[in-house]
Amino acid sequence: MNKYFIDVIKNHYIDFAGKATRTQFWMFVLWDFIVGFVLGLVCGMFLKGQTANMVSMLYTLALLLPSLGIAARRLRDGGFTPWLLLLGFIPVIGWLILLVLYIMPSK
Repeated sequence: MNKYFIDVIKNHYIDFAGKATRTQFWMFVLWDFIVGFVLGLVCGMFLKGQTANMVSMLYTLALLLPSLGIAARRLRDGGFTPWLLLLGFIPVIGWLILLVLYIMPSK
């Protein structure tokens, strides 16, 4: 967790330059999912209503820039321009295209 999740948050918070390997990208996504899931469970059990929503929203906002940064670095590692992240605004088809680009090997 320390190498793939905390390192991205501490050392590459708004780093859009450079490259990120498939392992770095997918481990960050995995740890983000796990932390978000556990946070959701804890908030659901102990916090109610608006407080739980606020904690969830703060977590999402806190990881917005690192998520975009590692996605841009992953696209660059695959030989693509980070501007392709804008495909995410196209529902379903854009997300599928980005998924394929994230899976492609490094160049």
